[in-house]
Amino acid sequence: MLVAERQQKVVDIVNERKSIRVSELSDMFSVTEETIRRDLEKLEHDGKLSRSHGGAVSVSTTSSPEVPYSEREILNVKEKREIASEAVNQVVAGDKIILDASSTAWYMAKIIPDIPLTVLTNSIKVAIELSSKTQITVISTGGILLQRSLSYAGPLAEDSLSAYHVNKAFISSKGFHFEHGISESNEQQARIKKKMISITDAVYAMVDHSKFGVQAFTHVAGVHQIDHIITDSHIEEKTVDRLTDLSLNVIKVEETAV
Repeated sequence: MLVAERQQKVVDIVNERKSIRVSELSDMFSVTEETIRRDLEKLEHDGKLSRSHGGAVSVSTTSSPEVPYSEREILNVKEKREIASEAVNQVVAGDKIILDASSTAWYMAKIIPDIPLTVLTNSIKVAIELSSKTQITVISTGGILLQRSLSYAGPLAEDSLSAYHVNKAFISSKGFHFEHGISESNEQQARIKKKMISITDAVYAMVDHSKFGVQAFTHVAGVHQIDHIITDSHIEEKTVDRLTDLSLNVIKVEETAV
């Protein structure tokens, strides 16, 4: 069987079954697991499936839960702007930071002052917003364009981050669970956020009050991997107490914040 033919059959199987393990594909096609892994890497690069731990999942499974950017940017706007404003207060001249592809990070990009900074991002919207600020060096990951989020993901995006180390990463998420940490609805977004967290000294999780206690589809990072929680003024005190008990630095925006 030709390589291209095998890879197409792999895509067909993954789409039909939604997920499958490397070992199963190896048996099906009578090739080594390493050969299957190379196939999956190529197919993910082409946007035809998404790799998972030990196998692959259908792109429709990993992408469909993600809310389009045009919808996300009008959800909980007041809270996101509060959080973004406080997050910007944590940035000082000379910092090297990561901004993810969240709408909260976009609000940060809009109000961040034009001071000497280096910003890594996988967000098209964030990069465009920062492009007029002459003192800020913007580094875009490149990679596979995810149209729903206007961001880059996939192996190229993840590999590009390996060349850098930053002192602060500002990461949003679909949920924060008190035992399991932060999670995402989309596996590709989760993977690039994991990579972002691995190359930073300090993780600032930007979480509005509605996301606490929520565990979304794909795990991103454990509680122990987070250093600071930036949240809005509507968070309950009992939630703040639980976060403090987890040794997290909680930065709560006051009601008077813009």
